[in-house]
Amino acid sequence: MVRTAVAFCPGHISGYFRQKEGETLSTTGSIGAGIVIDEGVCAAVTAADRPAVEARRVDAAGSVMERFCDAAPLAYVMERLGCPASVVTECRLPISAGFGLSAAALLATLTALNALYDLHLDEREVALLAHEAEIVHRTGLGDVAACRGGGVACRTGAGIDAPIERVLALGGPIAAVSFGPLETSAVLGSASRMRAVDAAYPGRCPDGIEDFFALSRAFARDSGLVTDEVEEVLRACEREDVPASMTMLGRGVFAFGERAAAALAPYGEVYVMACATHGVRLAGVRG
Repeated sequence: MVRTAVAFCPGHISGYFRQKEGETLSTTGSIGAGIVIDEGVCAAVTAADRPAVEARRVDAAGSVMERFCDAAPLAYVMERLGCPASVVTECRLPISAGFGLSAAALLATLTALNALYDLHLDEREVALLAHEAEIVHRTGLGDVAACRGGGVACRTGAGIDAPIERVLALGGPIAAVSFGPLETSAVLGSASRMRAVDAAYPGRCPDGIEDFFALSRAFARDSGLVTDEVEEVLRACEREDVPASMTMLGRGVFAFGERAAAALAPYGEVYVMACATHGVRLAGVRG
């Protein structure tokens, strides 16, 4: 029987951030705050002669809705390790929509590769390579660092070794709606857009969940990243007194509390999730 390793990593919704250029890839990234969510990516990895990646988006019943075969960051880490494999990732949330799924896919895949090939990498080494792949391919800045643990995570330095403040008790559900993808690389590669993002950064960690959403909402407005459709939903949430902001970076809205799902329901499919209590974990090796 063919051996397959399976791992899961939670996603991450960033509320606000500021890019930080370091002297190396490991110290380049971002500071900011976001919520690690219990929805994420499951990766099943099987040894193969050459790397192959299939990313699947599934519905609540597990039926495949979309398939993608272009995953340069995953091919990159397999080449770096010299460990070709057949990788199948599955997620329920929309891809490239601000849910940190690129980082989650990297961490889950690397964790499974580590077990499958008996590489004996520690958790930091796994995260370091995942972060490197994100920076090289401009698919994210700070999601890997956040996804190493759960809670509302505030990153006060760039890279995976920088301090992170985490608050694990959220006290309510998170709901989200998405209007489609926003290519992270298009934003991170634009000097003018990143200057606006830098100027909008609030400069501190949040003081509780209500403050997190207030800071995130102000950042979304001042950064100029809010689209018309996102603004419409945010105003509707404000009328209902539901804390909400834009998913960074994605064309969507995430909101907090028992009334959040109802406030978002008129605008599309609502994804309800909880705050994750832990980061990436190995589910097992079979075969």
